[in-house]
Amino acid sequence: QVQLVESGGGLVQAGGSLRLSCAATGRTFSNYAMAWFRQAPGKEREFVAVITWRSGSTYYADSVKGRFTISRDNAKNTVYVQMSSLKPEDTAVYYCAARLGSVVQTSRNEYQYWGQGTQVTVSS
Repeated sequence: QVQLVESGGGLVQAGGSLRLSCAATGRTFSNYAMAWFRQAPGKEREFVAVITWRSGSTYYADSVKGRFTISRDNAKNTVYVQMSSLKPEDTAVYYCAARLGSVVQTSRNEYQYWGQGTQVTVSS
């Protein structure tokens, strides 16, 4: 049973930083891609960033490129997203997701497993 548990959300002022973590259990994830999505109130869930576990290839949404960095710790089976220069429009529930396969995908429909989400609020 795959389980993804996010942590690290909170309240931060605009311009600040946060690091979210996603602890993954239940499988060997070497052939998985791990992603972060976010959902703001009244909006659809949108892609943020993805990393392939085996090669470490990354891809970012244009809205976060240059501000967010996704990474993984193989020993801890944990994926991170370091968020810097945060803006009020980054306020959302952030979800960790996993999909079998090493191809980078940005559609939420391609991901089989999801965490419960963690709230990030950026005040102006």
